[in-house]
Amino acid sequence: MLRKNKKDRAKSKKQESATNSATPAQESEQEVTVVTTAPEQETKLNTEECSANSEATAADAKNTAKTTEVCKDTERKAEEHSAEAEAKDYDETTAEVEKEQESATSADAADEANAATDEAVKAEAKAEAEDDSDATAEPQVEIKTEAKNEAAADADKSEAKDAKDENEAEAEESVDAAPPTPSILDKKKDTPAEASTSVSQRKKKETKSLAKSEDSPINDKFKSRIIVITSGKGGVGKTTSAAAISTGLALKGHKTAVIDFDVGLRNLDLIMGCERRVVYDFINVIHKEARLNQALIKDKNTDNLFILPASQTKDKDSLTYEGVGRVLKELSDMDFEYIICDSPAGIETGALIALYYADEAIVTTNPEVSSVRDSDRIIGILNAKSRRAVNDWDPVEAKLLLTRYIPSRVDKEEMLSIDAIQGLLNTPLLGVIPESPDVLKASNSGESIILNQKSEAGLAYSDAVERLLGNNVPLRFVTEQKSFWKKLFG
Repeated sequence: MLRKNKKDRAKSKKQESATNSATPAQESEQEVTVVTTAPEQETKLNTEECSANSEATAADAKNTAKTTEVCKDTERKAEEHSAEAEAKDYDETTAEVEKEQESATSADAADEANAATDEAVKAEAKAEAEDDSDATAEPQVEIKTEAKNEAAADADKSEAKDAKDENEAEAEESVDAAPPTPSILDKKKDTPAEASTSVSQRKKKETKSLAKSEDSPINDKFKSRIIVITSGKGGVGKTTSAAAISTGLALKGHKTAVIDFDVGLRNLDLIMGCERRVVYDFINVIHKEARLNQALIKDKNTDNLFILPASQTKDKDSLTYEGVGRVLKELSDMDFEYIICDSPAGIETGALIALYYADEAIVTTNPEVSSVRDSDRIIGILNAKSRRAVNDWDPVEAKLLLTRYIPSRVDKEEMLSIDAIQGLLNTPLLGVIPESPDVLKASNSGESIILNQKSEAGLAYSDAVERLLGNNVPLRFVTEQKSFWKKLFG
C-alpha cells in the first residue's frame, strides 16, 4: 500500500515537471506567432486602404463622367433652345415684313383708288361746267346769229361775207366768255335755263354729300310745323324773338316746344326764367342719356309751352343730323303743333342742322348793311341745303323779322329803311320790332317781352304772331311819332 502511494506521487511529479518544461516552449511558439502576424496585418491594412482608395478613385471618376454628361446635356439643350428662339425670331420678322409689305400694297391701292376718284370727280365737274357754259352761251349765239343773218341778207355779197366773218368771231368770243358774278345789289335774275341747271346741280351735290355722310338725317315728314329763328349776324335778337314767338303761339292755344340749338352758349333758359330747373338738356337726349320728357321744362308763365335747353358744357360738334331728327320726330309724335328752333348765328354746325329741318324760317336782321348781307347768305343756304331742297319738296317759307328799328334814325338816313331791306332780300316781311328798353328789362326778369302788352315791342311781337298764323295785321311803330310842337315847328 505504501509502495503504491509512492508510485502515484512519483508519477504526479513526473507529470508536473513535464508540464513545466512544456510551457516555455509554447510561449516561445506564441511569441513567434505574434511577431510573425503583425507585419501581415499591416500589409493587409495597406492592401485594404489601397483597395478603398481605388474604389474612391473609381467613384470620383464615375461622378466626373456623370457631371460631364450633365454639362454636355445642358449645353445641348441650351443650343436647341437658342436655335428655336432664333427660328421664332426669324418667323416673326418675316411675318412683320410681309405684313408691312401688304399694308404698303393696300395703301398704294387706296391712293390709286382715291386718285382715280378725284380724277373722275374733276372730269364730272369739268363736264358740268362745260354744259353750263354751253347752256348759257347758246341763246346769245342764236340771237346774234339771227341779227347778223338779217343784216347780211340786205347787204351786198362782199358786205355779207364780212358780216358773216364778224358774226362767227363774235359767236366764238361769246362762247369763251364767262358769265358775270352777280352781287347782292344786282336785281338781274337768271334765265330759266340757268336757274334749272344750277338747281339740278345743287340737288345732285347735296344728295351725294348726304349719302356719303355717316350721320344720316331723318327725312320723314313730321306732323309738327318746324320754325327756325335764324340770322347771319349775331346779336340781332334771335333768342328774344324765339321766346316771344313761342310764347305767343302758346297763348293762342297751340301746343308749342322751343329748342335752344346754341350749344355751349345757352341763353334761352335765362330769358324764359327756367335756368334753375335745368336737369337734363338737348345733348343728353340726343346721346340717349335721358328721355325727352325728362329734359322738357314746362314754362311757368304759359300753358302749352315747353322748353328744351341746350348744354352749357358740350361743344357744337355734339349735335348730329340723326340725333336732332330723332328728337324732332319724337316731339311731333307727342302732338306738338309748333316746334321753334332757336338757331345760333352764322353757318356753323348747330345752325346748319337747324336750317336743314326747317319748314319755315324767320330771318332776323337789324336795319344795317352787314346784318342784311349776312341774312341774304342764310336765305341762300335755306334754298340749297334744307331737307326740302334736297328731297325736292316744297321750298322753305322764309319770312323777314326786322328788329331794333328806330324810325327817327331811318328818317335821318342813319339806318336802312324797310323798303330798302325788302328790295335787297326780296323776302316777305313778318314784322318790325321797334327798339325798346323794355326788352332788356323783360330778359333780366326772366319773362318774355310779349307778355308785356304795354310795351311797343311786346305789341309788335303779338302782331308778328298773328301774321305767322295767317292773319292780316297792319304794321305799327314804323313811323316816328312826332309831338305837337315838333309837328308845328318841324
